[in-house]
Amino acid sequence: MRAWWVAILLLAACGSAPAAPPEPRIDPQVSAHGIAWSELGTGRPLLLLNGTGSPMAEWDPAFLAALASERRVIVFDYPGLGDSTAPARRTFAGMAAATSQLMTDIGVPRADVLGWSMGGFVVQELLRRHPARVDRAVLVGTNPGGDRARLGPRWVQRADSDPDAGLATYLRTNYPHTRCAQDRGRAFLNRLDEAVASGRYPEPTVPAATYDTMVAAEDPWLRSNRNAAALRTVQSPVLVMVGRRDVITPPANSRALADLLPKAQLLRVPAAGHSVLFQAPQESATAITAFLDGARASLTWPCA
Repeated sequence: MRAWWVAILLLAACGSAPAAPPEPRIDPQVSAHGIAWSELGTGRPLLLLNGTGSPMAEWDPAFLAALASERRVIVFDYPGLGDSTAPARRTFAGMAAATSQLMTDIGVPRADVLGWSMGGFVVQELLRRHPARVDRAVLVGTNPGGDRARLGPRWVQRADSDPDAGLATYLRTNYPHTRCAQDRGRAFLNRLDEAVASGRYPEPTVPAATYDTMVAAEDPWLRSNRNAAALRTVQSPVLVMVGRRDVITPPANSRALADLLPKAQLLRVPAAGHSVLFQAPQESATAITAFLDGARASLTWPCA
């Protein structure tokens, strides 16, 4: 989810659904080890890990607001992104180590964690390498790597890895090609636009070198079966969530994750794409919160 930001200001003329009411602020602080972070709400901590090249200012304000009504939600910029001063990490294990260090720096020894897309790779590394950090985990639209990983069509892979892809490509790859889904994708982008324009969110900063480093980290992940094999030892409860119409990370990946993880619950969302969390932020947050509270996650999807 990247260079559509260069086109986001065109949305006012697109006729998409109206933006949501004002949502929470992201006020970056920088940790002792150079990681920019912010928090919203109070209660049990929930740490969010975003996708490739996506700083914390690209989380849906409506999704954050819904989660923060129940939790202390912590968002952050990966090393090399946004307001973080730490240099970019070249592996997902390195990103997980930086995440663990951030938790130490901000006094959060253990938390629930959620990883979307590439963030799901980092959460899997946390579960394997830093298990004492994680209570419950949520993996959304991600894959286990190795032979069990299933990639989308080649045109989708090229578009998803293109830092110059625009708004139309983002909507095409991340949302089903229905009027309702496309309108909801535009509404999400409108919410981001309003949050930045109002000063509630910082301007997203994504250096090209960092983006390229993150994309390059995916190759060894997809070649190795090491992660998938080690997932069988994970003892944290995990919600594996995916849109049934996700073309970037096809649903077969989530089925594989649920089969590998000993304490997994699989939630397949009808009529949803890769950006399932932003297509229906309130419904997604409600399902995730239910799982984090120890109940079974379920949701009623708002449109076909």
